[in-house]
Amino acid sequence: MDEKVYYGEKLFDPRWKDKKKRILDRDSNKCVICGKSEGKLHVHHKQYHFIKRLQIHVAPWEYKDNLLITLCESCHSRGHYRYKVPIKYI
Repeated sequence: MDEKVYYGEKLFDPRWKDKKKRILDRDSNKCVICGKSEGKLHVHHKQYHFIKRLQIHVAPWEYKDNLLITLCESCHSRGHYRYKVPIKYI
């Protein structure tokens, strides 16, 4: 199975939904860049972790909270356009 599709499916997992809610609550349901609270909010990974020996990315809910931030759709898109999310190989 294509890992990219598989990773996307993980975003529907209850463990990710719980983690996402916790991060949104922590950030007061506001984009940490522009402060927007209306519209679609995303939880962004500041870095990705890749397990070399298994050749897979770490599940989205397994990241420490300090590696996740709340962004509005616009700031999230702009950030991905301007910057590449670093990958940490573990």
